[in-house]
Amino acid sequence: MALGGGPFLSQNKILPGTYQNFISAARAFVNLSDRGYAALPIALDWGQDDGVLTVNLEDLQKDSLKLFGYDYTHSKLKGIRDIFKNAITVFFAKLNLGGSIAENIYAKAKYKGIRGNDIKIVIQANVDEPTKFDVKTYLEASVVDEQTVTTAAELLANDFVSFKSDATLAVTAGTPLSGGSNGATVLTAGTPHQLALDDLEAYGFNTLGCLSNEQTIKDLYVEYTKRIRDQVGGKFQLIGHKLGAKDHEGIIDTQNDAIGEGEELFGTVYWLTGAQAGVAVNKSNTNKKYDGEHTLDMSETKTQSQLTNLLKGGKLAFHRVDDETRILEDVNTFTLFTVDKNEDFSMNQVIRVLDQIAIDTAQLFNTRYLGQVPNDQDGRISLWNDIGRHRMEMQRIRALQNYNKDELTVAQGNSKKSVVVNEVVIPTVAMSQLYITTTVA
Repeated sequence: MALGGGPFLSQNKILPGTYQNFISAARAFVNLSDRGYAALPIALDWGQDDGVLTVNLEDLQKDSLKLFGYDYTHSKLKGIRDIFKNAITVFFAKLNLGGSIAENIYAKAKYKGIRGNDIKIVIQANVDEPTKFDVKTYLEASVVDEQTVTTAAELLANDFVSFKSDATLAVTAGTPLSGGSNGATVLTAGTPHQLALDDLEAYGFNTLGCLSNEQTIKDLYVEYTKRIRDQVGGKFQLIGHKLGAKDHEGIIDTQNDAIGEGEELFGTVYWLTGAQAGVAVNKSNTNKKYDGEHTLDMSETKTQSQLTNLLKGGKLAFHRVDDETRILEDVNTFTLFTVDKNEDFSMNQVIRVLDQIAIDTAQLFNTRYLGQVPNDQDGRISLWNDIGRHRMEMQRIRALQNYNKDELTVAQGNSKKSVVVNEVVIPTVAMSQLYITTTVA
């Protein structure tokens, strides 16, 4: 005879049997979200035309040819290699607006851009079966695909082209694709940048790089960053080159030009975007050695007076230390200190700690409490424990110091569904100044 069984919510069962609930022992939330995520709207000769391309270092090293159209060591990828000196994952948004896809009578390039013009199709009679053709796709001098078929309809698309099924195959030493173009002048036209930023808004990242010399474009990135940080709640910092007086803790302004033939003036942005994304929450980039591939101009960072003025202006400067190039001080553009926001907010290490707290607390609440836990005393005590445990973990890794859990309060807000949290945190920052008084007896 069947008996009752299964889980129970209350003790209201009718049939005899065993009713058992299996639940996890309460475990406090202590996860710290990863850093190392950067976003970069970028002009490209090749690559995914729509949306955001997510790439990690392994992807770049293994698949740079199909992702960006160039070998990993190619000079065209210098900036991308620089950002991956420190970043773990980069979200690339291709800036090219308009543009065109290269093609010939046999094939059409997979993406828009001038790199498609470097593709050619070589067709040869198959040695073993003369009625068949060996169809090879070349990117410059390298064979990137080879297929043996009887008709064009049998050809399969590869990483670089799609074939025209109605084409008539004929032996050719090489038929190049042509007509590929990058589209709008992406460094001066605002629309490609705005579209890229719109695409990136759905992603979470630690830094956003601005690759432009045009002031209107730089201002667009600044206002975007302020809106997302201050109104939407996204926590990232913008990295730009000679942005001007911006006075905001979410904006980092590097001053050194990249110099040399073919260099982009804003070349430092690549490396710094990765360095600021990849630095741990309990670390600083002050005195960090620059190991990027761009050559930096030091003419504006040679003297103590120059460096002092740059720091007072909220500028992040690279300077020469013996034979090495290093970051002078890990600062942002916030300079107009107030009682509510003092000079601590000008230190990027402090901002990273505060951003970590904001990101992790939101993740904690949204995944474990929102719509799931009752807003009663027991529920608020549980939230109090989870928040406190997270802060103690940050203190354990020395991102915070002297955290007093007794000063953390979790109370009901003005409505039955709201919760109000108050706490005091003291971010830890790295040593950067040493004052010594030596008494000689």
